[in-house]
Formats: sequence, C-alpha cells, structure tokens
Amino acid sequence: MTPAGPLDGIRVLELGTLIAGPFAGRLLGDMGADVIKVELPKAPDPLRTWGQAEVDGQHVFWTVHARNKRAITLDLRHPQGRELFCDLVEKSDIVVENFRPGTLEKWNLGYDVLSERNPGIILVRVSGYGQTGPDASKAGYASVAEAASGLRHLNGFPGGPPPRLALSLGDSLAGMFGAQGALAALYRRSVTGRGQVVDVALTESCLAVQESTIADYDVGGVVRGPSGTRLEGIAPSNIYRSADGSWVVIAANQDTVFARLCKAMGRPELATDDRFATHVARGRNQDELDNIIGCWAAERQPGEIIETLSAAGVIAGPINTVAEVVNDPQLRARDMLVEHYDERLQRNVLGPGIVPVLSETPGRLRSAGPARPGEHNDDIYVGLLGKTAEELEKLRAEEVL
Repeated sequence: MTPAGPLDGIRVLELGTLIAGPFAGRLLGDMGADVIKVELPKAPDPLRTWGQAEVDGQHVFWTVHARNKRAITLDLRHPQGRELFCDLVEKSDIVVENFRPGTLEKWNLGYDVLSERNPGIILVRVSGYGQTGPDASKAGYASVAEAASGLRHLNGFPGGPPPRLALSLGDSLAGMFGAQGALAALYRRSVTGRGQVVDVALTESCLAVQESTIADYDVGGVVRGPSGTRLEGIAPSNIYRSADGSWVVIAANQDTVFARLCKAMGRPELATDDRFATHVARGRNQDELDNIIGCWAAERQPGEIIETLSAAGVIAGPINTVAEVVNDPQLRARDMLVEHYDERLQRNVLGPGIVPVLSETPGRLRSAGPARPGEHNDDIYVGLLGKTAEELEKLRAEEVL
C-alpha cells in the first residue's frame, strides 16, 4: 500500500480551534499523519463558519483548513470525556492544543497527566505569549501578536498607519513552528523514548521572522520602519508600473544580477556607474535608480518586461490576484492547486497543494474538512478504542459525545 506520506503511522489529537493550532494539525496531516480533530458536542470549531465565500449557508475556509483530518466530538470537561481522551492519548503520538495556558491543567489534562498515560506523548501548546512569563495567562490573537512583536510596525508606508495583512499571518506562523517543533520532538523521542512539550507563542513566531531588526537596533540603534513598496537600502527591488498600468516586480539587488538588468535594459554602463556599481551605492541612490528603471518599464507591456528580464536571468514577475493565481501554469504543473471534494456543497473546492514536495514519500490530499462534527465517532471510539454501539449511545445520552 502506498503510504499517505512521510508521517504515515503517526497519530495526532487536535484540540485547537480556529487557525493557529489547527494549522499545525493540517501540516502534519498533509504529510500523512492521522489527525483526529476533537470538537465539543454542542460547540463545534467556529472556523466551520469562516470564509468570505458562502454557498447555501456553508463556508469553505473549513474545507481546506481542516483537510486530511477525522472529526470526533468529546466533552473534555466531563470526567468520562477526560478518561476517553486519555485512552486516545495512549494510542497517539502528538496532541496539539491552542487553549489559553492553564486550561488543560484545569481539566486535569496537563502534560504530567498525559505523559503518565503515555510517556512518549508530545504536547504542542500554541498560545498568544507562551506557557510562562508575565503575559502567559493572557488570551492572544494574531492581530495583537503581529503588533506586539513589532511585525506590524514594519508594514505600510512611512508616516501612515500600520496596516494589517489581509490574512492571519501570526496564526499561520505559529502553526508552522508548532509542526516543526512536533517533528523535532518526534526525532528526539526516537533517541530517548520520551515525549516533551512544544511551547509555541504567536508573538515569538512573529518575532522569529524579522531578520536583522533586533541586531540592527542593538548595534546601531536603528529602528526599522515601514518602507512602502521597497526595502530601504536594498536596490533595485521594487514594483514598477508598466505601459498598461499594471505593476511588475523587479528584484536585481545582487551585483551580478544588476549587471544583467542593465544589459537587458540597454543601459550596460549603469553597472559600472559609481552611483550604482555596488550594493551600498545603489542603496544610497535608490530613488534615482528606481526612476531610471521606472521610465524603462513604463514604455513596455508587463509580459514583455517579464519575458525580457527572465531571459536575461533577472528576477521579475507580476503582482497576481487570486483570480490569476488559480490559472498559473507553474502552480498547476506542480499540483499546487488541488480539488477538495466538499460533501456539504457536493462539489469540488479548489485549494492550495501540499508543501513541501518530497521526492520519495510526498504528502497528498486524502479528504476535505469533515462535513459534520463527530463524523468519525464510530471509526474512532468503536474501531480504535473498542467501544460498543451501546456504550456510544449511553455516552451520547450523557452528552459526553
């Protein structure tokens, strides 16, 4: 049988809601892990109702975000629910949660309890500020984490308000670090036989991608701020308006690439001009250089610009909307746009493919987000835990499931 992916055979229990924790679960599921999504019996994950498109009262964020998962219902606040969960922990490798710190402990499901039932269990904990420190008990959302970490201050134009990216970037970053930590802990478990806690904070995840901002401030007192469509001192790397009014990105800030750009524009002398000959010089004369390139681009159609520069070995490309992305031949060729069959809509829904691509054991799309909370209760409670139909009916009557 073809493996579902490199994590085939790994079982994950996902307790989180919305984006951050479940994104870690999705990434693990994409790589073949058996992810069991746990929802409260009468309070399913609110993400089921998220997404800007709506068809017959259904939303499709869930279709993609909860893919490659099985769904069960279980009330962890109920003593029998906690015992059932611990039974599942005994048969699992990873637990992912993104509750406020202390919630699992309040339910008597902290790591000490879980590891007693399964010493190899790995607990991925995603929160706003981490499990320790003065802000640990505070609730956190990506919008605040992006701001508190300094990330949002870098966005926008000088003198303007710091806008938010039209995505919950901080949530996705935390989910990625959570999945990375889970894989590192899995490897360490293969050496020691024991699991551990993976502690991921939204704020720290946003901080981790900020390149040299902290070092620049520490050494030179530099407070990096927003720079609009370009990075200050990195030139040329900007957007330029073409003849039809659309924008094209041109990035040629490396010396050798800049020389190729100059030749492609018919201005080879610029590569040895003292104003532009080095990285530092181009950064100091960024406005002048952008004007030269902008004048050249304004006389050409976007396709001509991209074709000419790409042929010359210069990095250039369009600024696509999603309407253009879904028809991108490169993405299509690499199966990065895949159909998810949504049972609720009885149709396929297009979504992103599996990243990264592995040569021998690639991940794959096995299912869209489960159509109904508790859809796989029988599979898990009967098939995995060995409960009888009568026992399940009793648990439902007592609102444990």
